[in-house]
Amino acid sequence: MAFGARPIGSANHRKLEQYIAGHLKGDEVEDDSFMADTLEGKFPVRNIIAKYPGTKDGIIVIAGHYDTNYPLRNTAFVGANDGGSSTAILLEFANHLRGKKREGYSVWLVWTDGEEAVRQWSETDSVYGTKHLAARWQKDGTIKKIKAFLLADMIGDADLNIERESHSTPWLEDLVYEAATKLGYQSHFFARTLEIDDDHLPFVKLGVPCADIIDLDYGYGNVFHHSPQDTMDKLSPKSLQIAGDVILQTVWMLDGR
Repeated sequence: MAFGARPIGSANHRKLEQYIAGHLKGDEVEDDSFMADTLEGKFPVRNIIAKYPGTKDGIIVIAGHYDTNYPLRNTAFVGANDGGSSTAILLEFANHLRGKKREGYSVWLVWTDGEEAVRQWSETDSVYGTKHLAARWQKDGTIKKIKAFLLADMIGDADLNIERESHSTPWLEDLVYEAATKLGYQSHFFARTLEIDDDHLPFVKLGVPCADIIDLDYGYGNVFHHSPQDTMDKLSPKSLQIAGDVILQTVWMLDGR
């Protein structure tokens, strides 16, 4: 949060890229960098991928976006929850996975970029980073190796209620709920079903099993979402703990399938 707003193409965004890269020093890291052609011109977009090898043949991807809302719409938006929470949980997953032998699938952490629209969310003005990455992985054959794509978004809300997301793969959503129940967190999951457009859609369209782990109701009537009120005081460490534990439990359950 100390960097301020972090939209694509900004100095603060570049500072955050460097911060993430510094945190991953010594890990196997790959960049997926390109120029995105948007309604406001061309912007540099950089997906950051950290790879932690496993003993089983296949990959589990855990992803979350690190960019914040483009300033044309809201110059004060710092995105503690929307952009910040997903960035942070992936950094902590890296701490958890680093230097340990995985008796399961390889886990790839992906800090996705360009998730936010530069004007107004639409099919063509959104998820620039994952569109590019999905197409690249389809071309090089990586797509066929992905056993599950777990997306974390807006998971820091102090009043945590994760939606059942209807674009997501039903059996994988069921597994997420089973993991939440196993850990005693089921009351925070799937009270309602919503259709949410998010970073997983390019992978859904290519047949990858996906689960979007997202709490879209942020504040009463969603008042904090994409607003200057999306600040650290609205978040809870407990919510991050719940989301992180459930995602990791889902990974372990996938390992055993």
